[in-house]
Amino acid sequence: MANELRFKTARDLFMACPAVSRDMVALPTEQPSIEFCRALLAGRVPEEAITFCAYLLPERAAVWWAHECLTHLTVLLDSRDQELLAVVRDWVSEPESPHHRPDVSKAAAMPPTTPAAWIALAAGRHGNGSAVEAPALPPAARAVSAGVLAGLARVALEDRFSVLSAFVEMGIQLAETEALRQSVDAN
Repeated sequence: MANELRFKTARDLFMACPAVSRDMVALPTEQPSIEFCRALLAGRVPEEAITFCAYLLPERAAVWWAHECLTHLTVLLDSRDQELLAVVRDWVSEPESPHHRPDVSKAAAMPPTTPAAWIALAAGRHGNGSAVEAPALPPAARAVSAGVLAGLARVALEDRFSVLSAFVEMGIQLAETEALRQSVDAN
């Protein structure tokens, strides 16, 4: 499956997405992307595996992944974040729907001070006709990473690595599923 990923190696991803070099300390290698991601998880800064997943996934899939990560933390999120997650969920299910665009635009215009606000910003940055056009805003992958990491920071220290690992594995699984879907779509 790893051969069908959008970025076969970590170096491929770093070359295609130069912003990742500003978001991670780890240097790219020729390792297949999934192996590199798991090595990050086992390394000194396992949180970098979250950042790598955010860049590895296509933007819409990354937003969905972040949404799914945060829905596992709803007890740690306030009601506004839960409302933002509902907006993101609706947008991911129908990104071209004119009914969702105003809600995403409004959510993405909020200062990204909470986990779900970062994810809403990523949804607003996605694709052509982006809800938030300001070039100074972070790439969608950076916003996804920030949102997931902000949510993870709310997890009790003794549980954090297991939750982090579950999020990374979910990201890897989604990357493999997306690669398979794109392969089927190409045929």
